[in-house]
Amino acid sequence: MDFGHWTLNRMSSIDEPALPKDFAGTVRLFPLPNLVLFPHVVQPLHIFEPRYREMLEDALASDGLIAMVLLEPGWERDYEGRPAIAPVACLGKVLSHERLAGGKFNLLLRGACRAAIRREHPAERVFRQADVDLLEDFYPASSAARRPRVQRQLVELARELLPDKAAGQQQLDDLLASQVSLGMLTDIFAYTLGFPFSTKQRLLAEWNVDRRARLLADQLSKLVQRAAPPDSPGEGAYPPRFSLN
Repeated sequence: MDFGHWTLNRMSSIDEPALPKDFAGTVRLFPLPNLVLFPHVVQPLHIFEPRYREMLEDALASDGLIAMVLLEPGWERDYEGRPAIAPVACLGKVLSHERLAGGKFNLLLRGACRAAIRREHPAERVFRQADVDLLEDFYPASSAARRPRVQRQLVELARELLPDKAAGQQQLDDLLASQVSLGMLTDIFAYTLGFPFSTKQRLLAEWNVDRRARLLADQLSKLVQRAAPPDSPGEGAYPPRFSLN
């Protein structure tokens, strides 16, 4: 496990409001087939397609917001057009950018908030746009007493999956020392661990933190079973792969 682009020294910027006060609910869509962004994490991106270079220029000239959204299966048939996208995106804020030769960009995008796509705009720009409803983390009062136990369970499962015990344990300890919320912890684990994109999308779409934590615990348990030696109760000898997308 490598918490990579989510860094503790960015904690202060994560706590600051990422969305402008006058946010009207319209976002620029950046659909990709192999990335699910989550709130609280920072994703490096290389922008080279003309339509997405224009999208970024538009964002930099105004609110700096881009909504990362997963392309649905079958996107290959219409990638240059408007293939189907997942119903929930992650709205991100540009932290920094670098202009490269030929009009390309490197940038860092920080996940800010879940966003349910309500209506996509007609094709008036070369990039896609949509109206969204922001989905803030929801903590049911009925589950408050059980929440610390669930958080401990997630941490224990994650510790079993650390491929580099010394470095990984230190990263996890540093993360926990920052007193992250259960919602933030689930998002960091969901982003960092090597789940299929379909599973990551399910975790992104779940704004109820307790349900998201239960789903994550179930998926982590499956990874632990796959990673167990052949002579243990878990039958998967092949260690899970970890990915920063």
